[in-house]
Amino acid sequence: MPKNSSSLPEDRLPVAGLLALAMTGFLCIMTETLPAGLLPEISAGLRVSPAYAGQMVTAYAVGSLSAAIPLTLATQRWRRRTVLLLAIIGFLLFNAVTALSPNYWLTLAVRYSAGAAAGLAWALLAGYARRMVTRTQQGRALAIAMVGTPIALSLGVPAGTWLGAIFGWRLAFGMMSVFTFLLIGWVLVTVPDFSGSLHTQRPAFRHVLTTSGVRPVLGVVILWMLAHNILYTYIVPFLIPAGLAGKADLVLLVFGVAALGGIALTGQLVDHALREAVLVSLAVFAVVCLAFIIDVHSPVVIWGGVSIWGLTFGGAATLLQTALADSAQEGADVALSMNVVAWNSAIAGGGLLGGLLLNLWGAASFPWVMMGLLICGFGIVWHARSHGFPQGHRLLQ
Repeated sequence: MPKNSSSLPEDRLPVAGLLALAMTGFLCIMTETLPAGLLPEISAGLRVSPAYAGQMVTAYAVGSLSAAIPLTLATQRWRRRTVLLLAIIGFLLFNAVTALSPNYWLTLAVRYSAGAAAGLAWALLAGYARRMVTRTQQGRALAIAMVGTPIALSLGVPAGTWLGAIFGWRLAFGMMSVFTFLLIGWVLVTVPDFSGSLHTQRPAFRHVLTTSGVRPVLGVVILWMLAHNILYTYIVPFLIPAGLAGKADLVLLVFGVAALGGIALTGQLVDHALREAVLVSLAVFAVVCLAFIIDVHSPVVIWGGVSIWGLTFGGAATLLQTALADSAQEGADVALSMNVVAWNSAIAGGGLLGGLLLNLWGAASFPWVMMGLLICGFGIVWHARSHGFPQGHRLLQ
């Protein structure tokens, strides 16, 4: 895309290409979470218990965690669109095999492989969006490229669950392959290609990890997402005291719509107020936790708190990945693969910690622990004013 052409206004974003990246993120989330809503059907189809069927989610997460960094390092020299298309084609093949597989262990193997494709895709998306635009457009571009995540969480997963419940879980995975086939054409038409890194330009993993600002941002990723996933994973038991457990799908829809609003707001703030946006998001989420502590039995508090929680969460991916890429500079792709590991570790950690809290002290203990995690994250951001979350306009750093 010619960035200096007088015929192309600087504020005109390549929206079609950025939405193709967003739909890649949508595909990652849908493929990851779809089994969770179809466990009874999957367990019957594969003749295993629901607990064994649930390991399809675990295998996917393990694939993302174990493969993101090595695959990113191995493909640094490759053309960027080639790598992106390989990840997407992986979804096409692995979801198709999942839809047809008669064997539980084969299903787990392809779910692991789909997770590996997702790890590679997530490591690519933010850096790809940034390269498609000028530096002054990077914040808004990343906000568009990340919009697929809340759409998948709020609308795509319930729709996929409904489709699978009516027509069968295999058809749901088959439809994902059809969508993936269309996405491949979308990417070929709208997403530009870029060269990979030359051998002399490729920063070592250890160098990127020790770059000033990278570790504080990764620390905030883990703390913020751990707090988020404790509540998101166990939202149903948390809603019981307010009598809203039967409306969990509607509660999550409200969360998702609010998250879309958060993405839109973040696109306007990420360049000139990134540090402030992160601090406010963490602080407001902590206040929501305090409100839940004070009165978890009030439906009004729950509905209002979930709406504000979604608003603060919507821009998290854009804010944190922008801060991480800015800190890592030429090592952005490697740093973003670390972000994949940190993010997925927090998802797994939220499930483990939330389950432990639920068994020991009940869902009422969630807000206390979440508030502690958010305060720690706030402290890291506050002290990382020179590197990681610097003060002032990010384009002037």
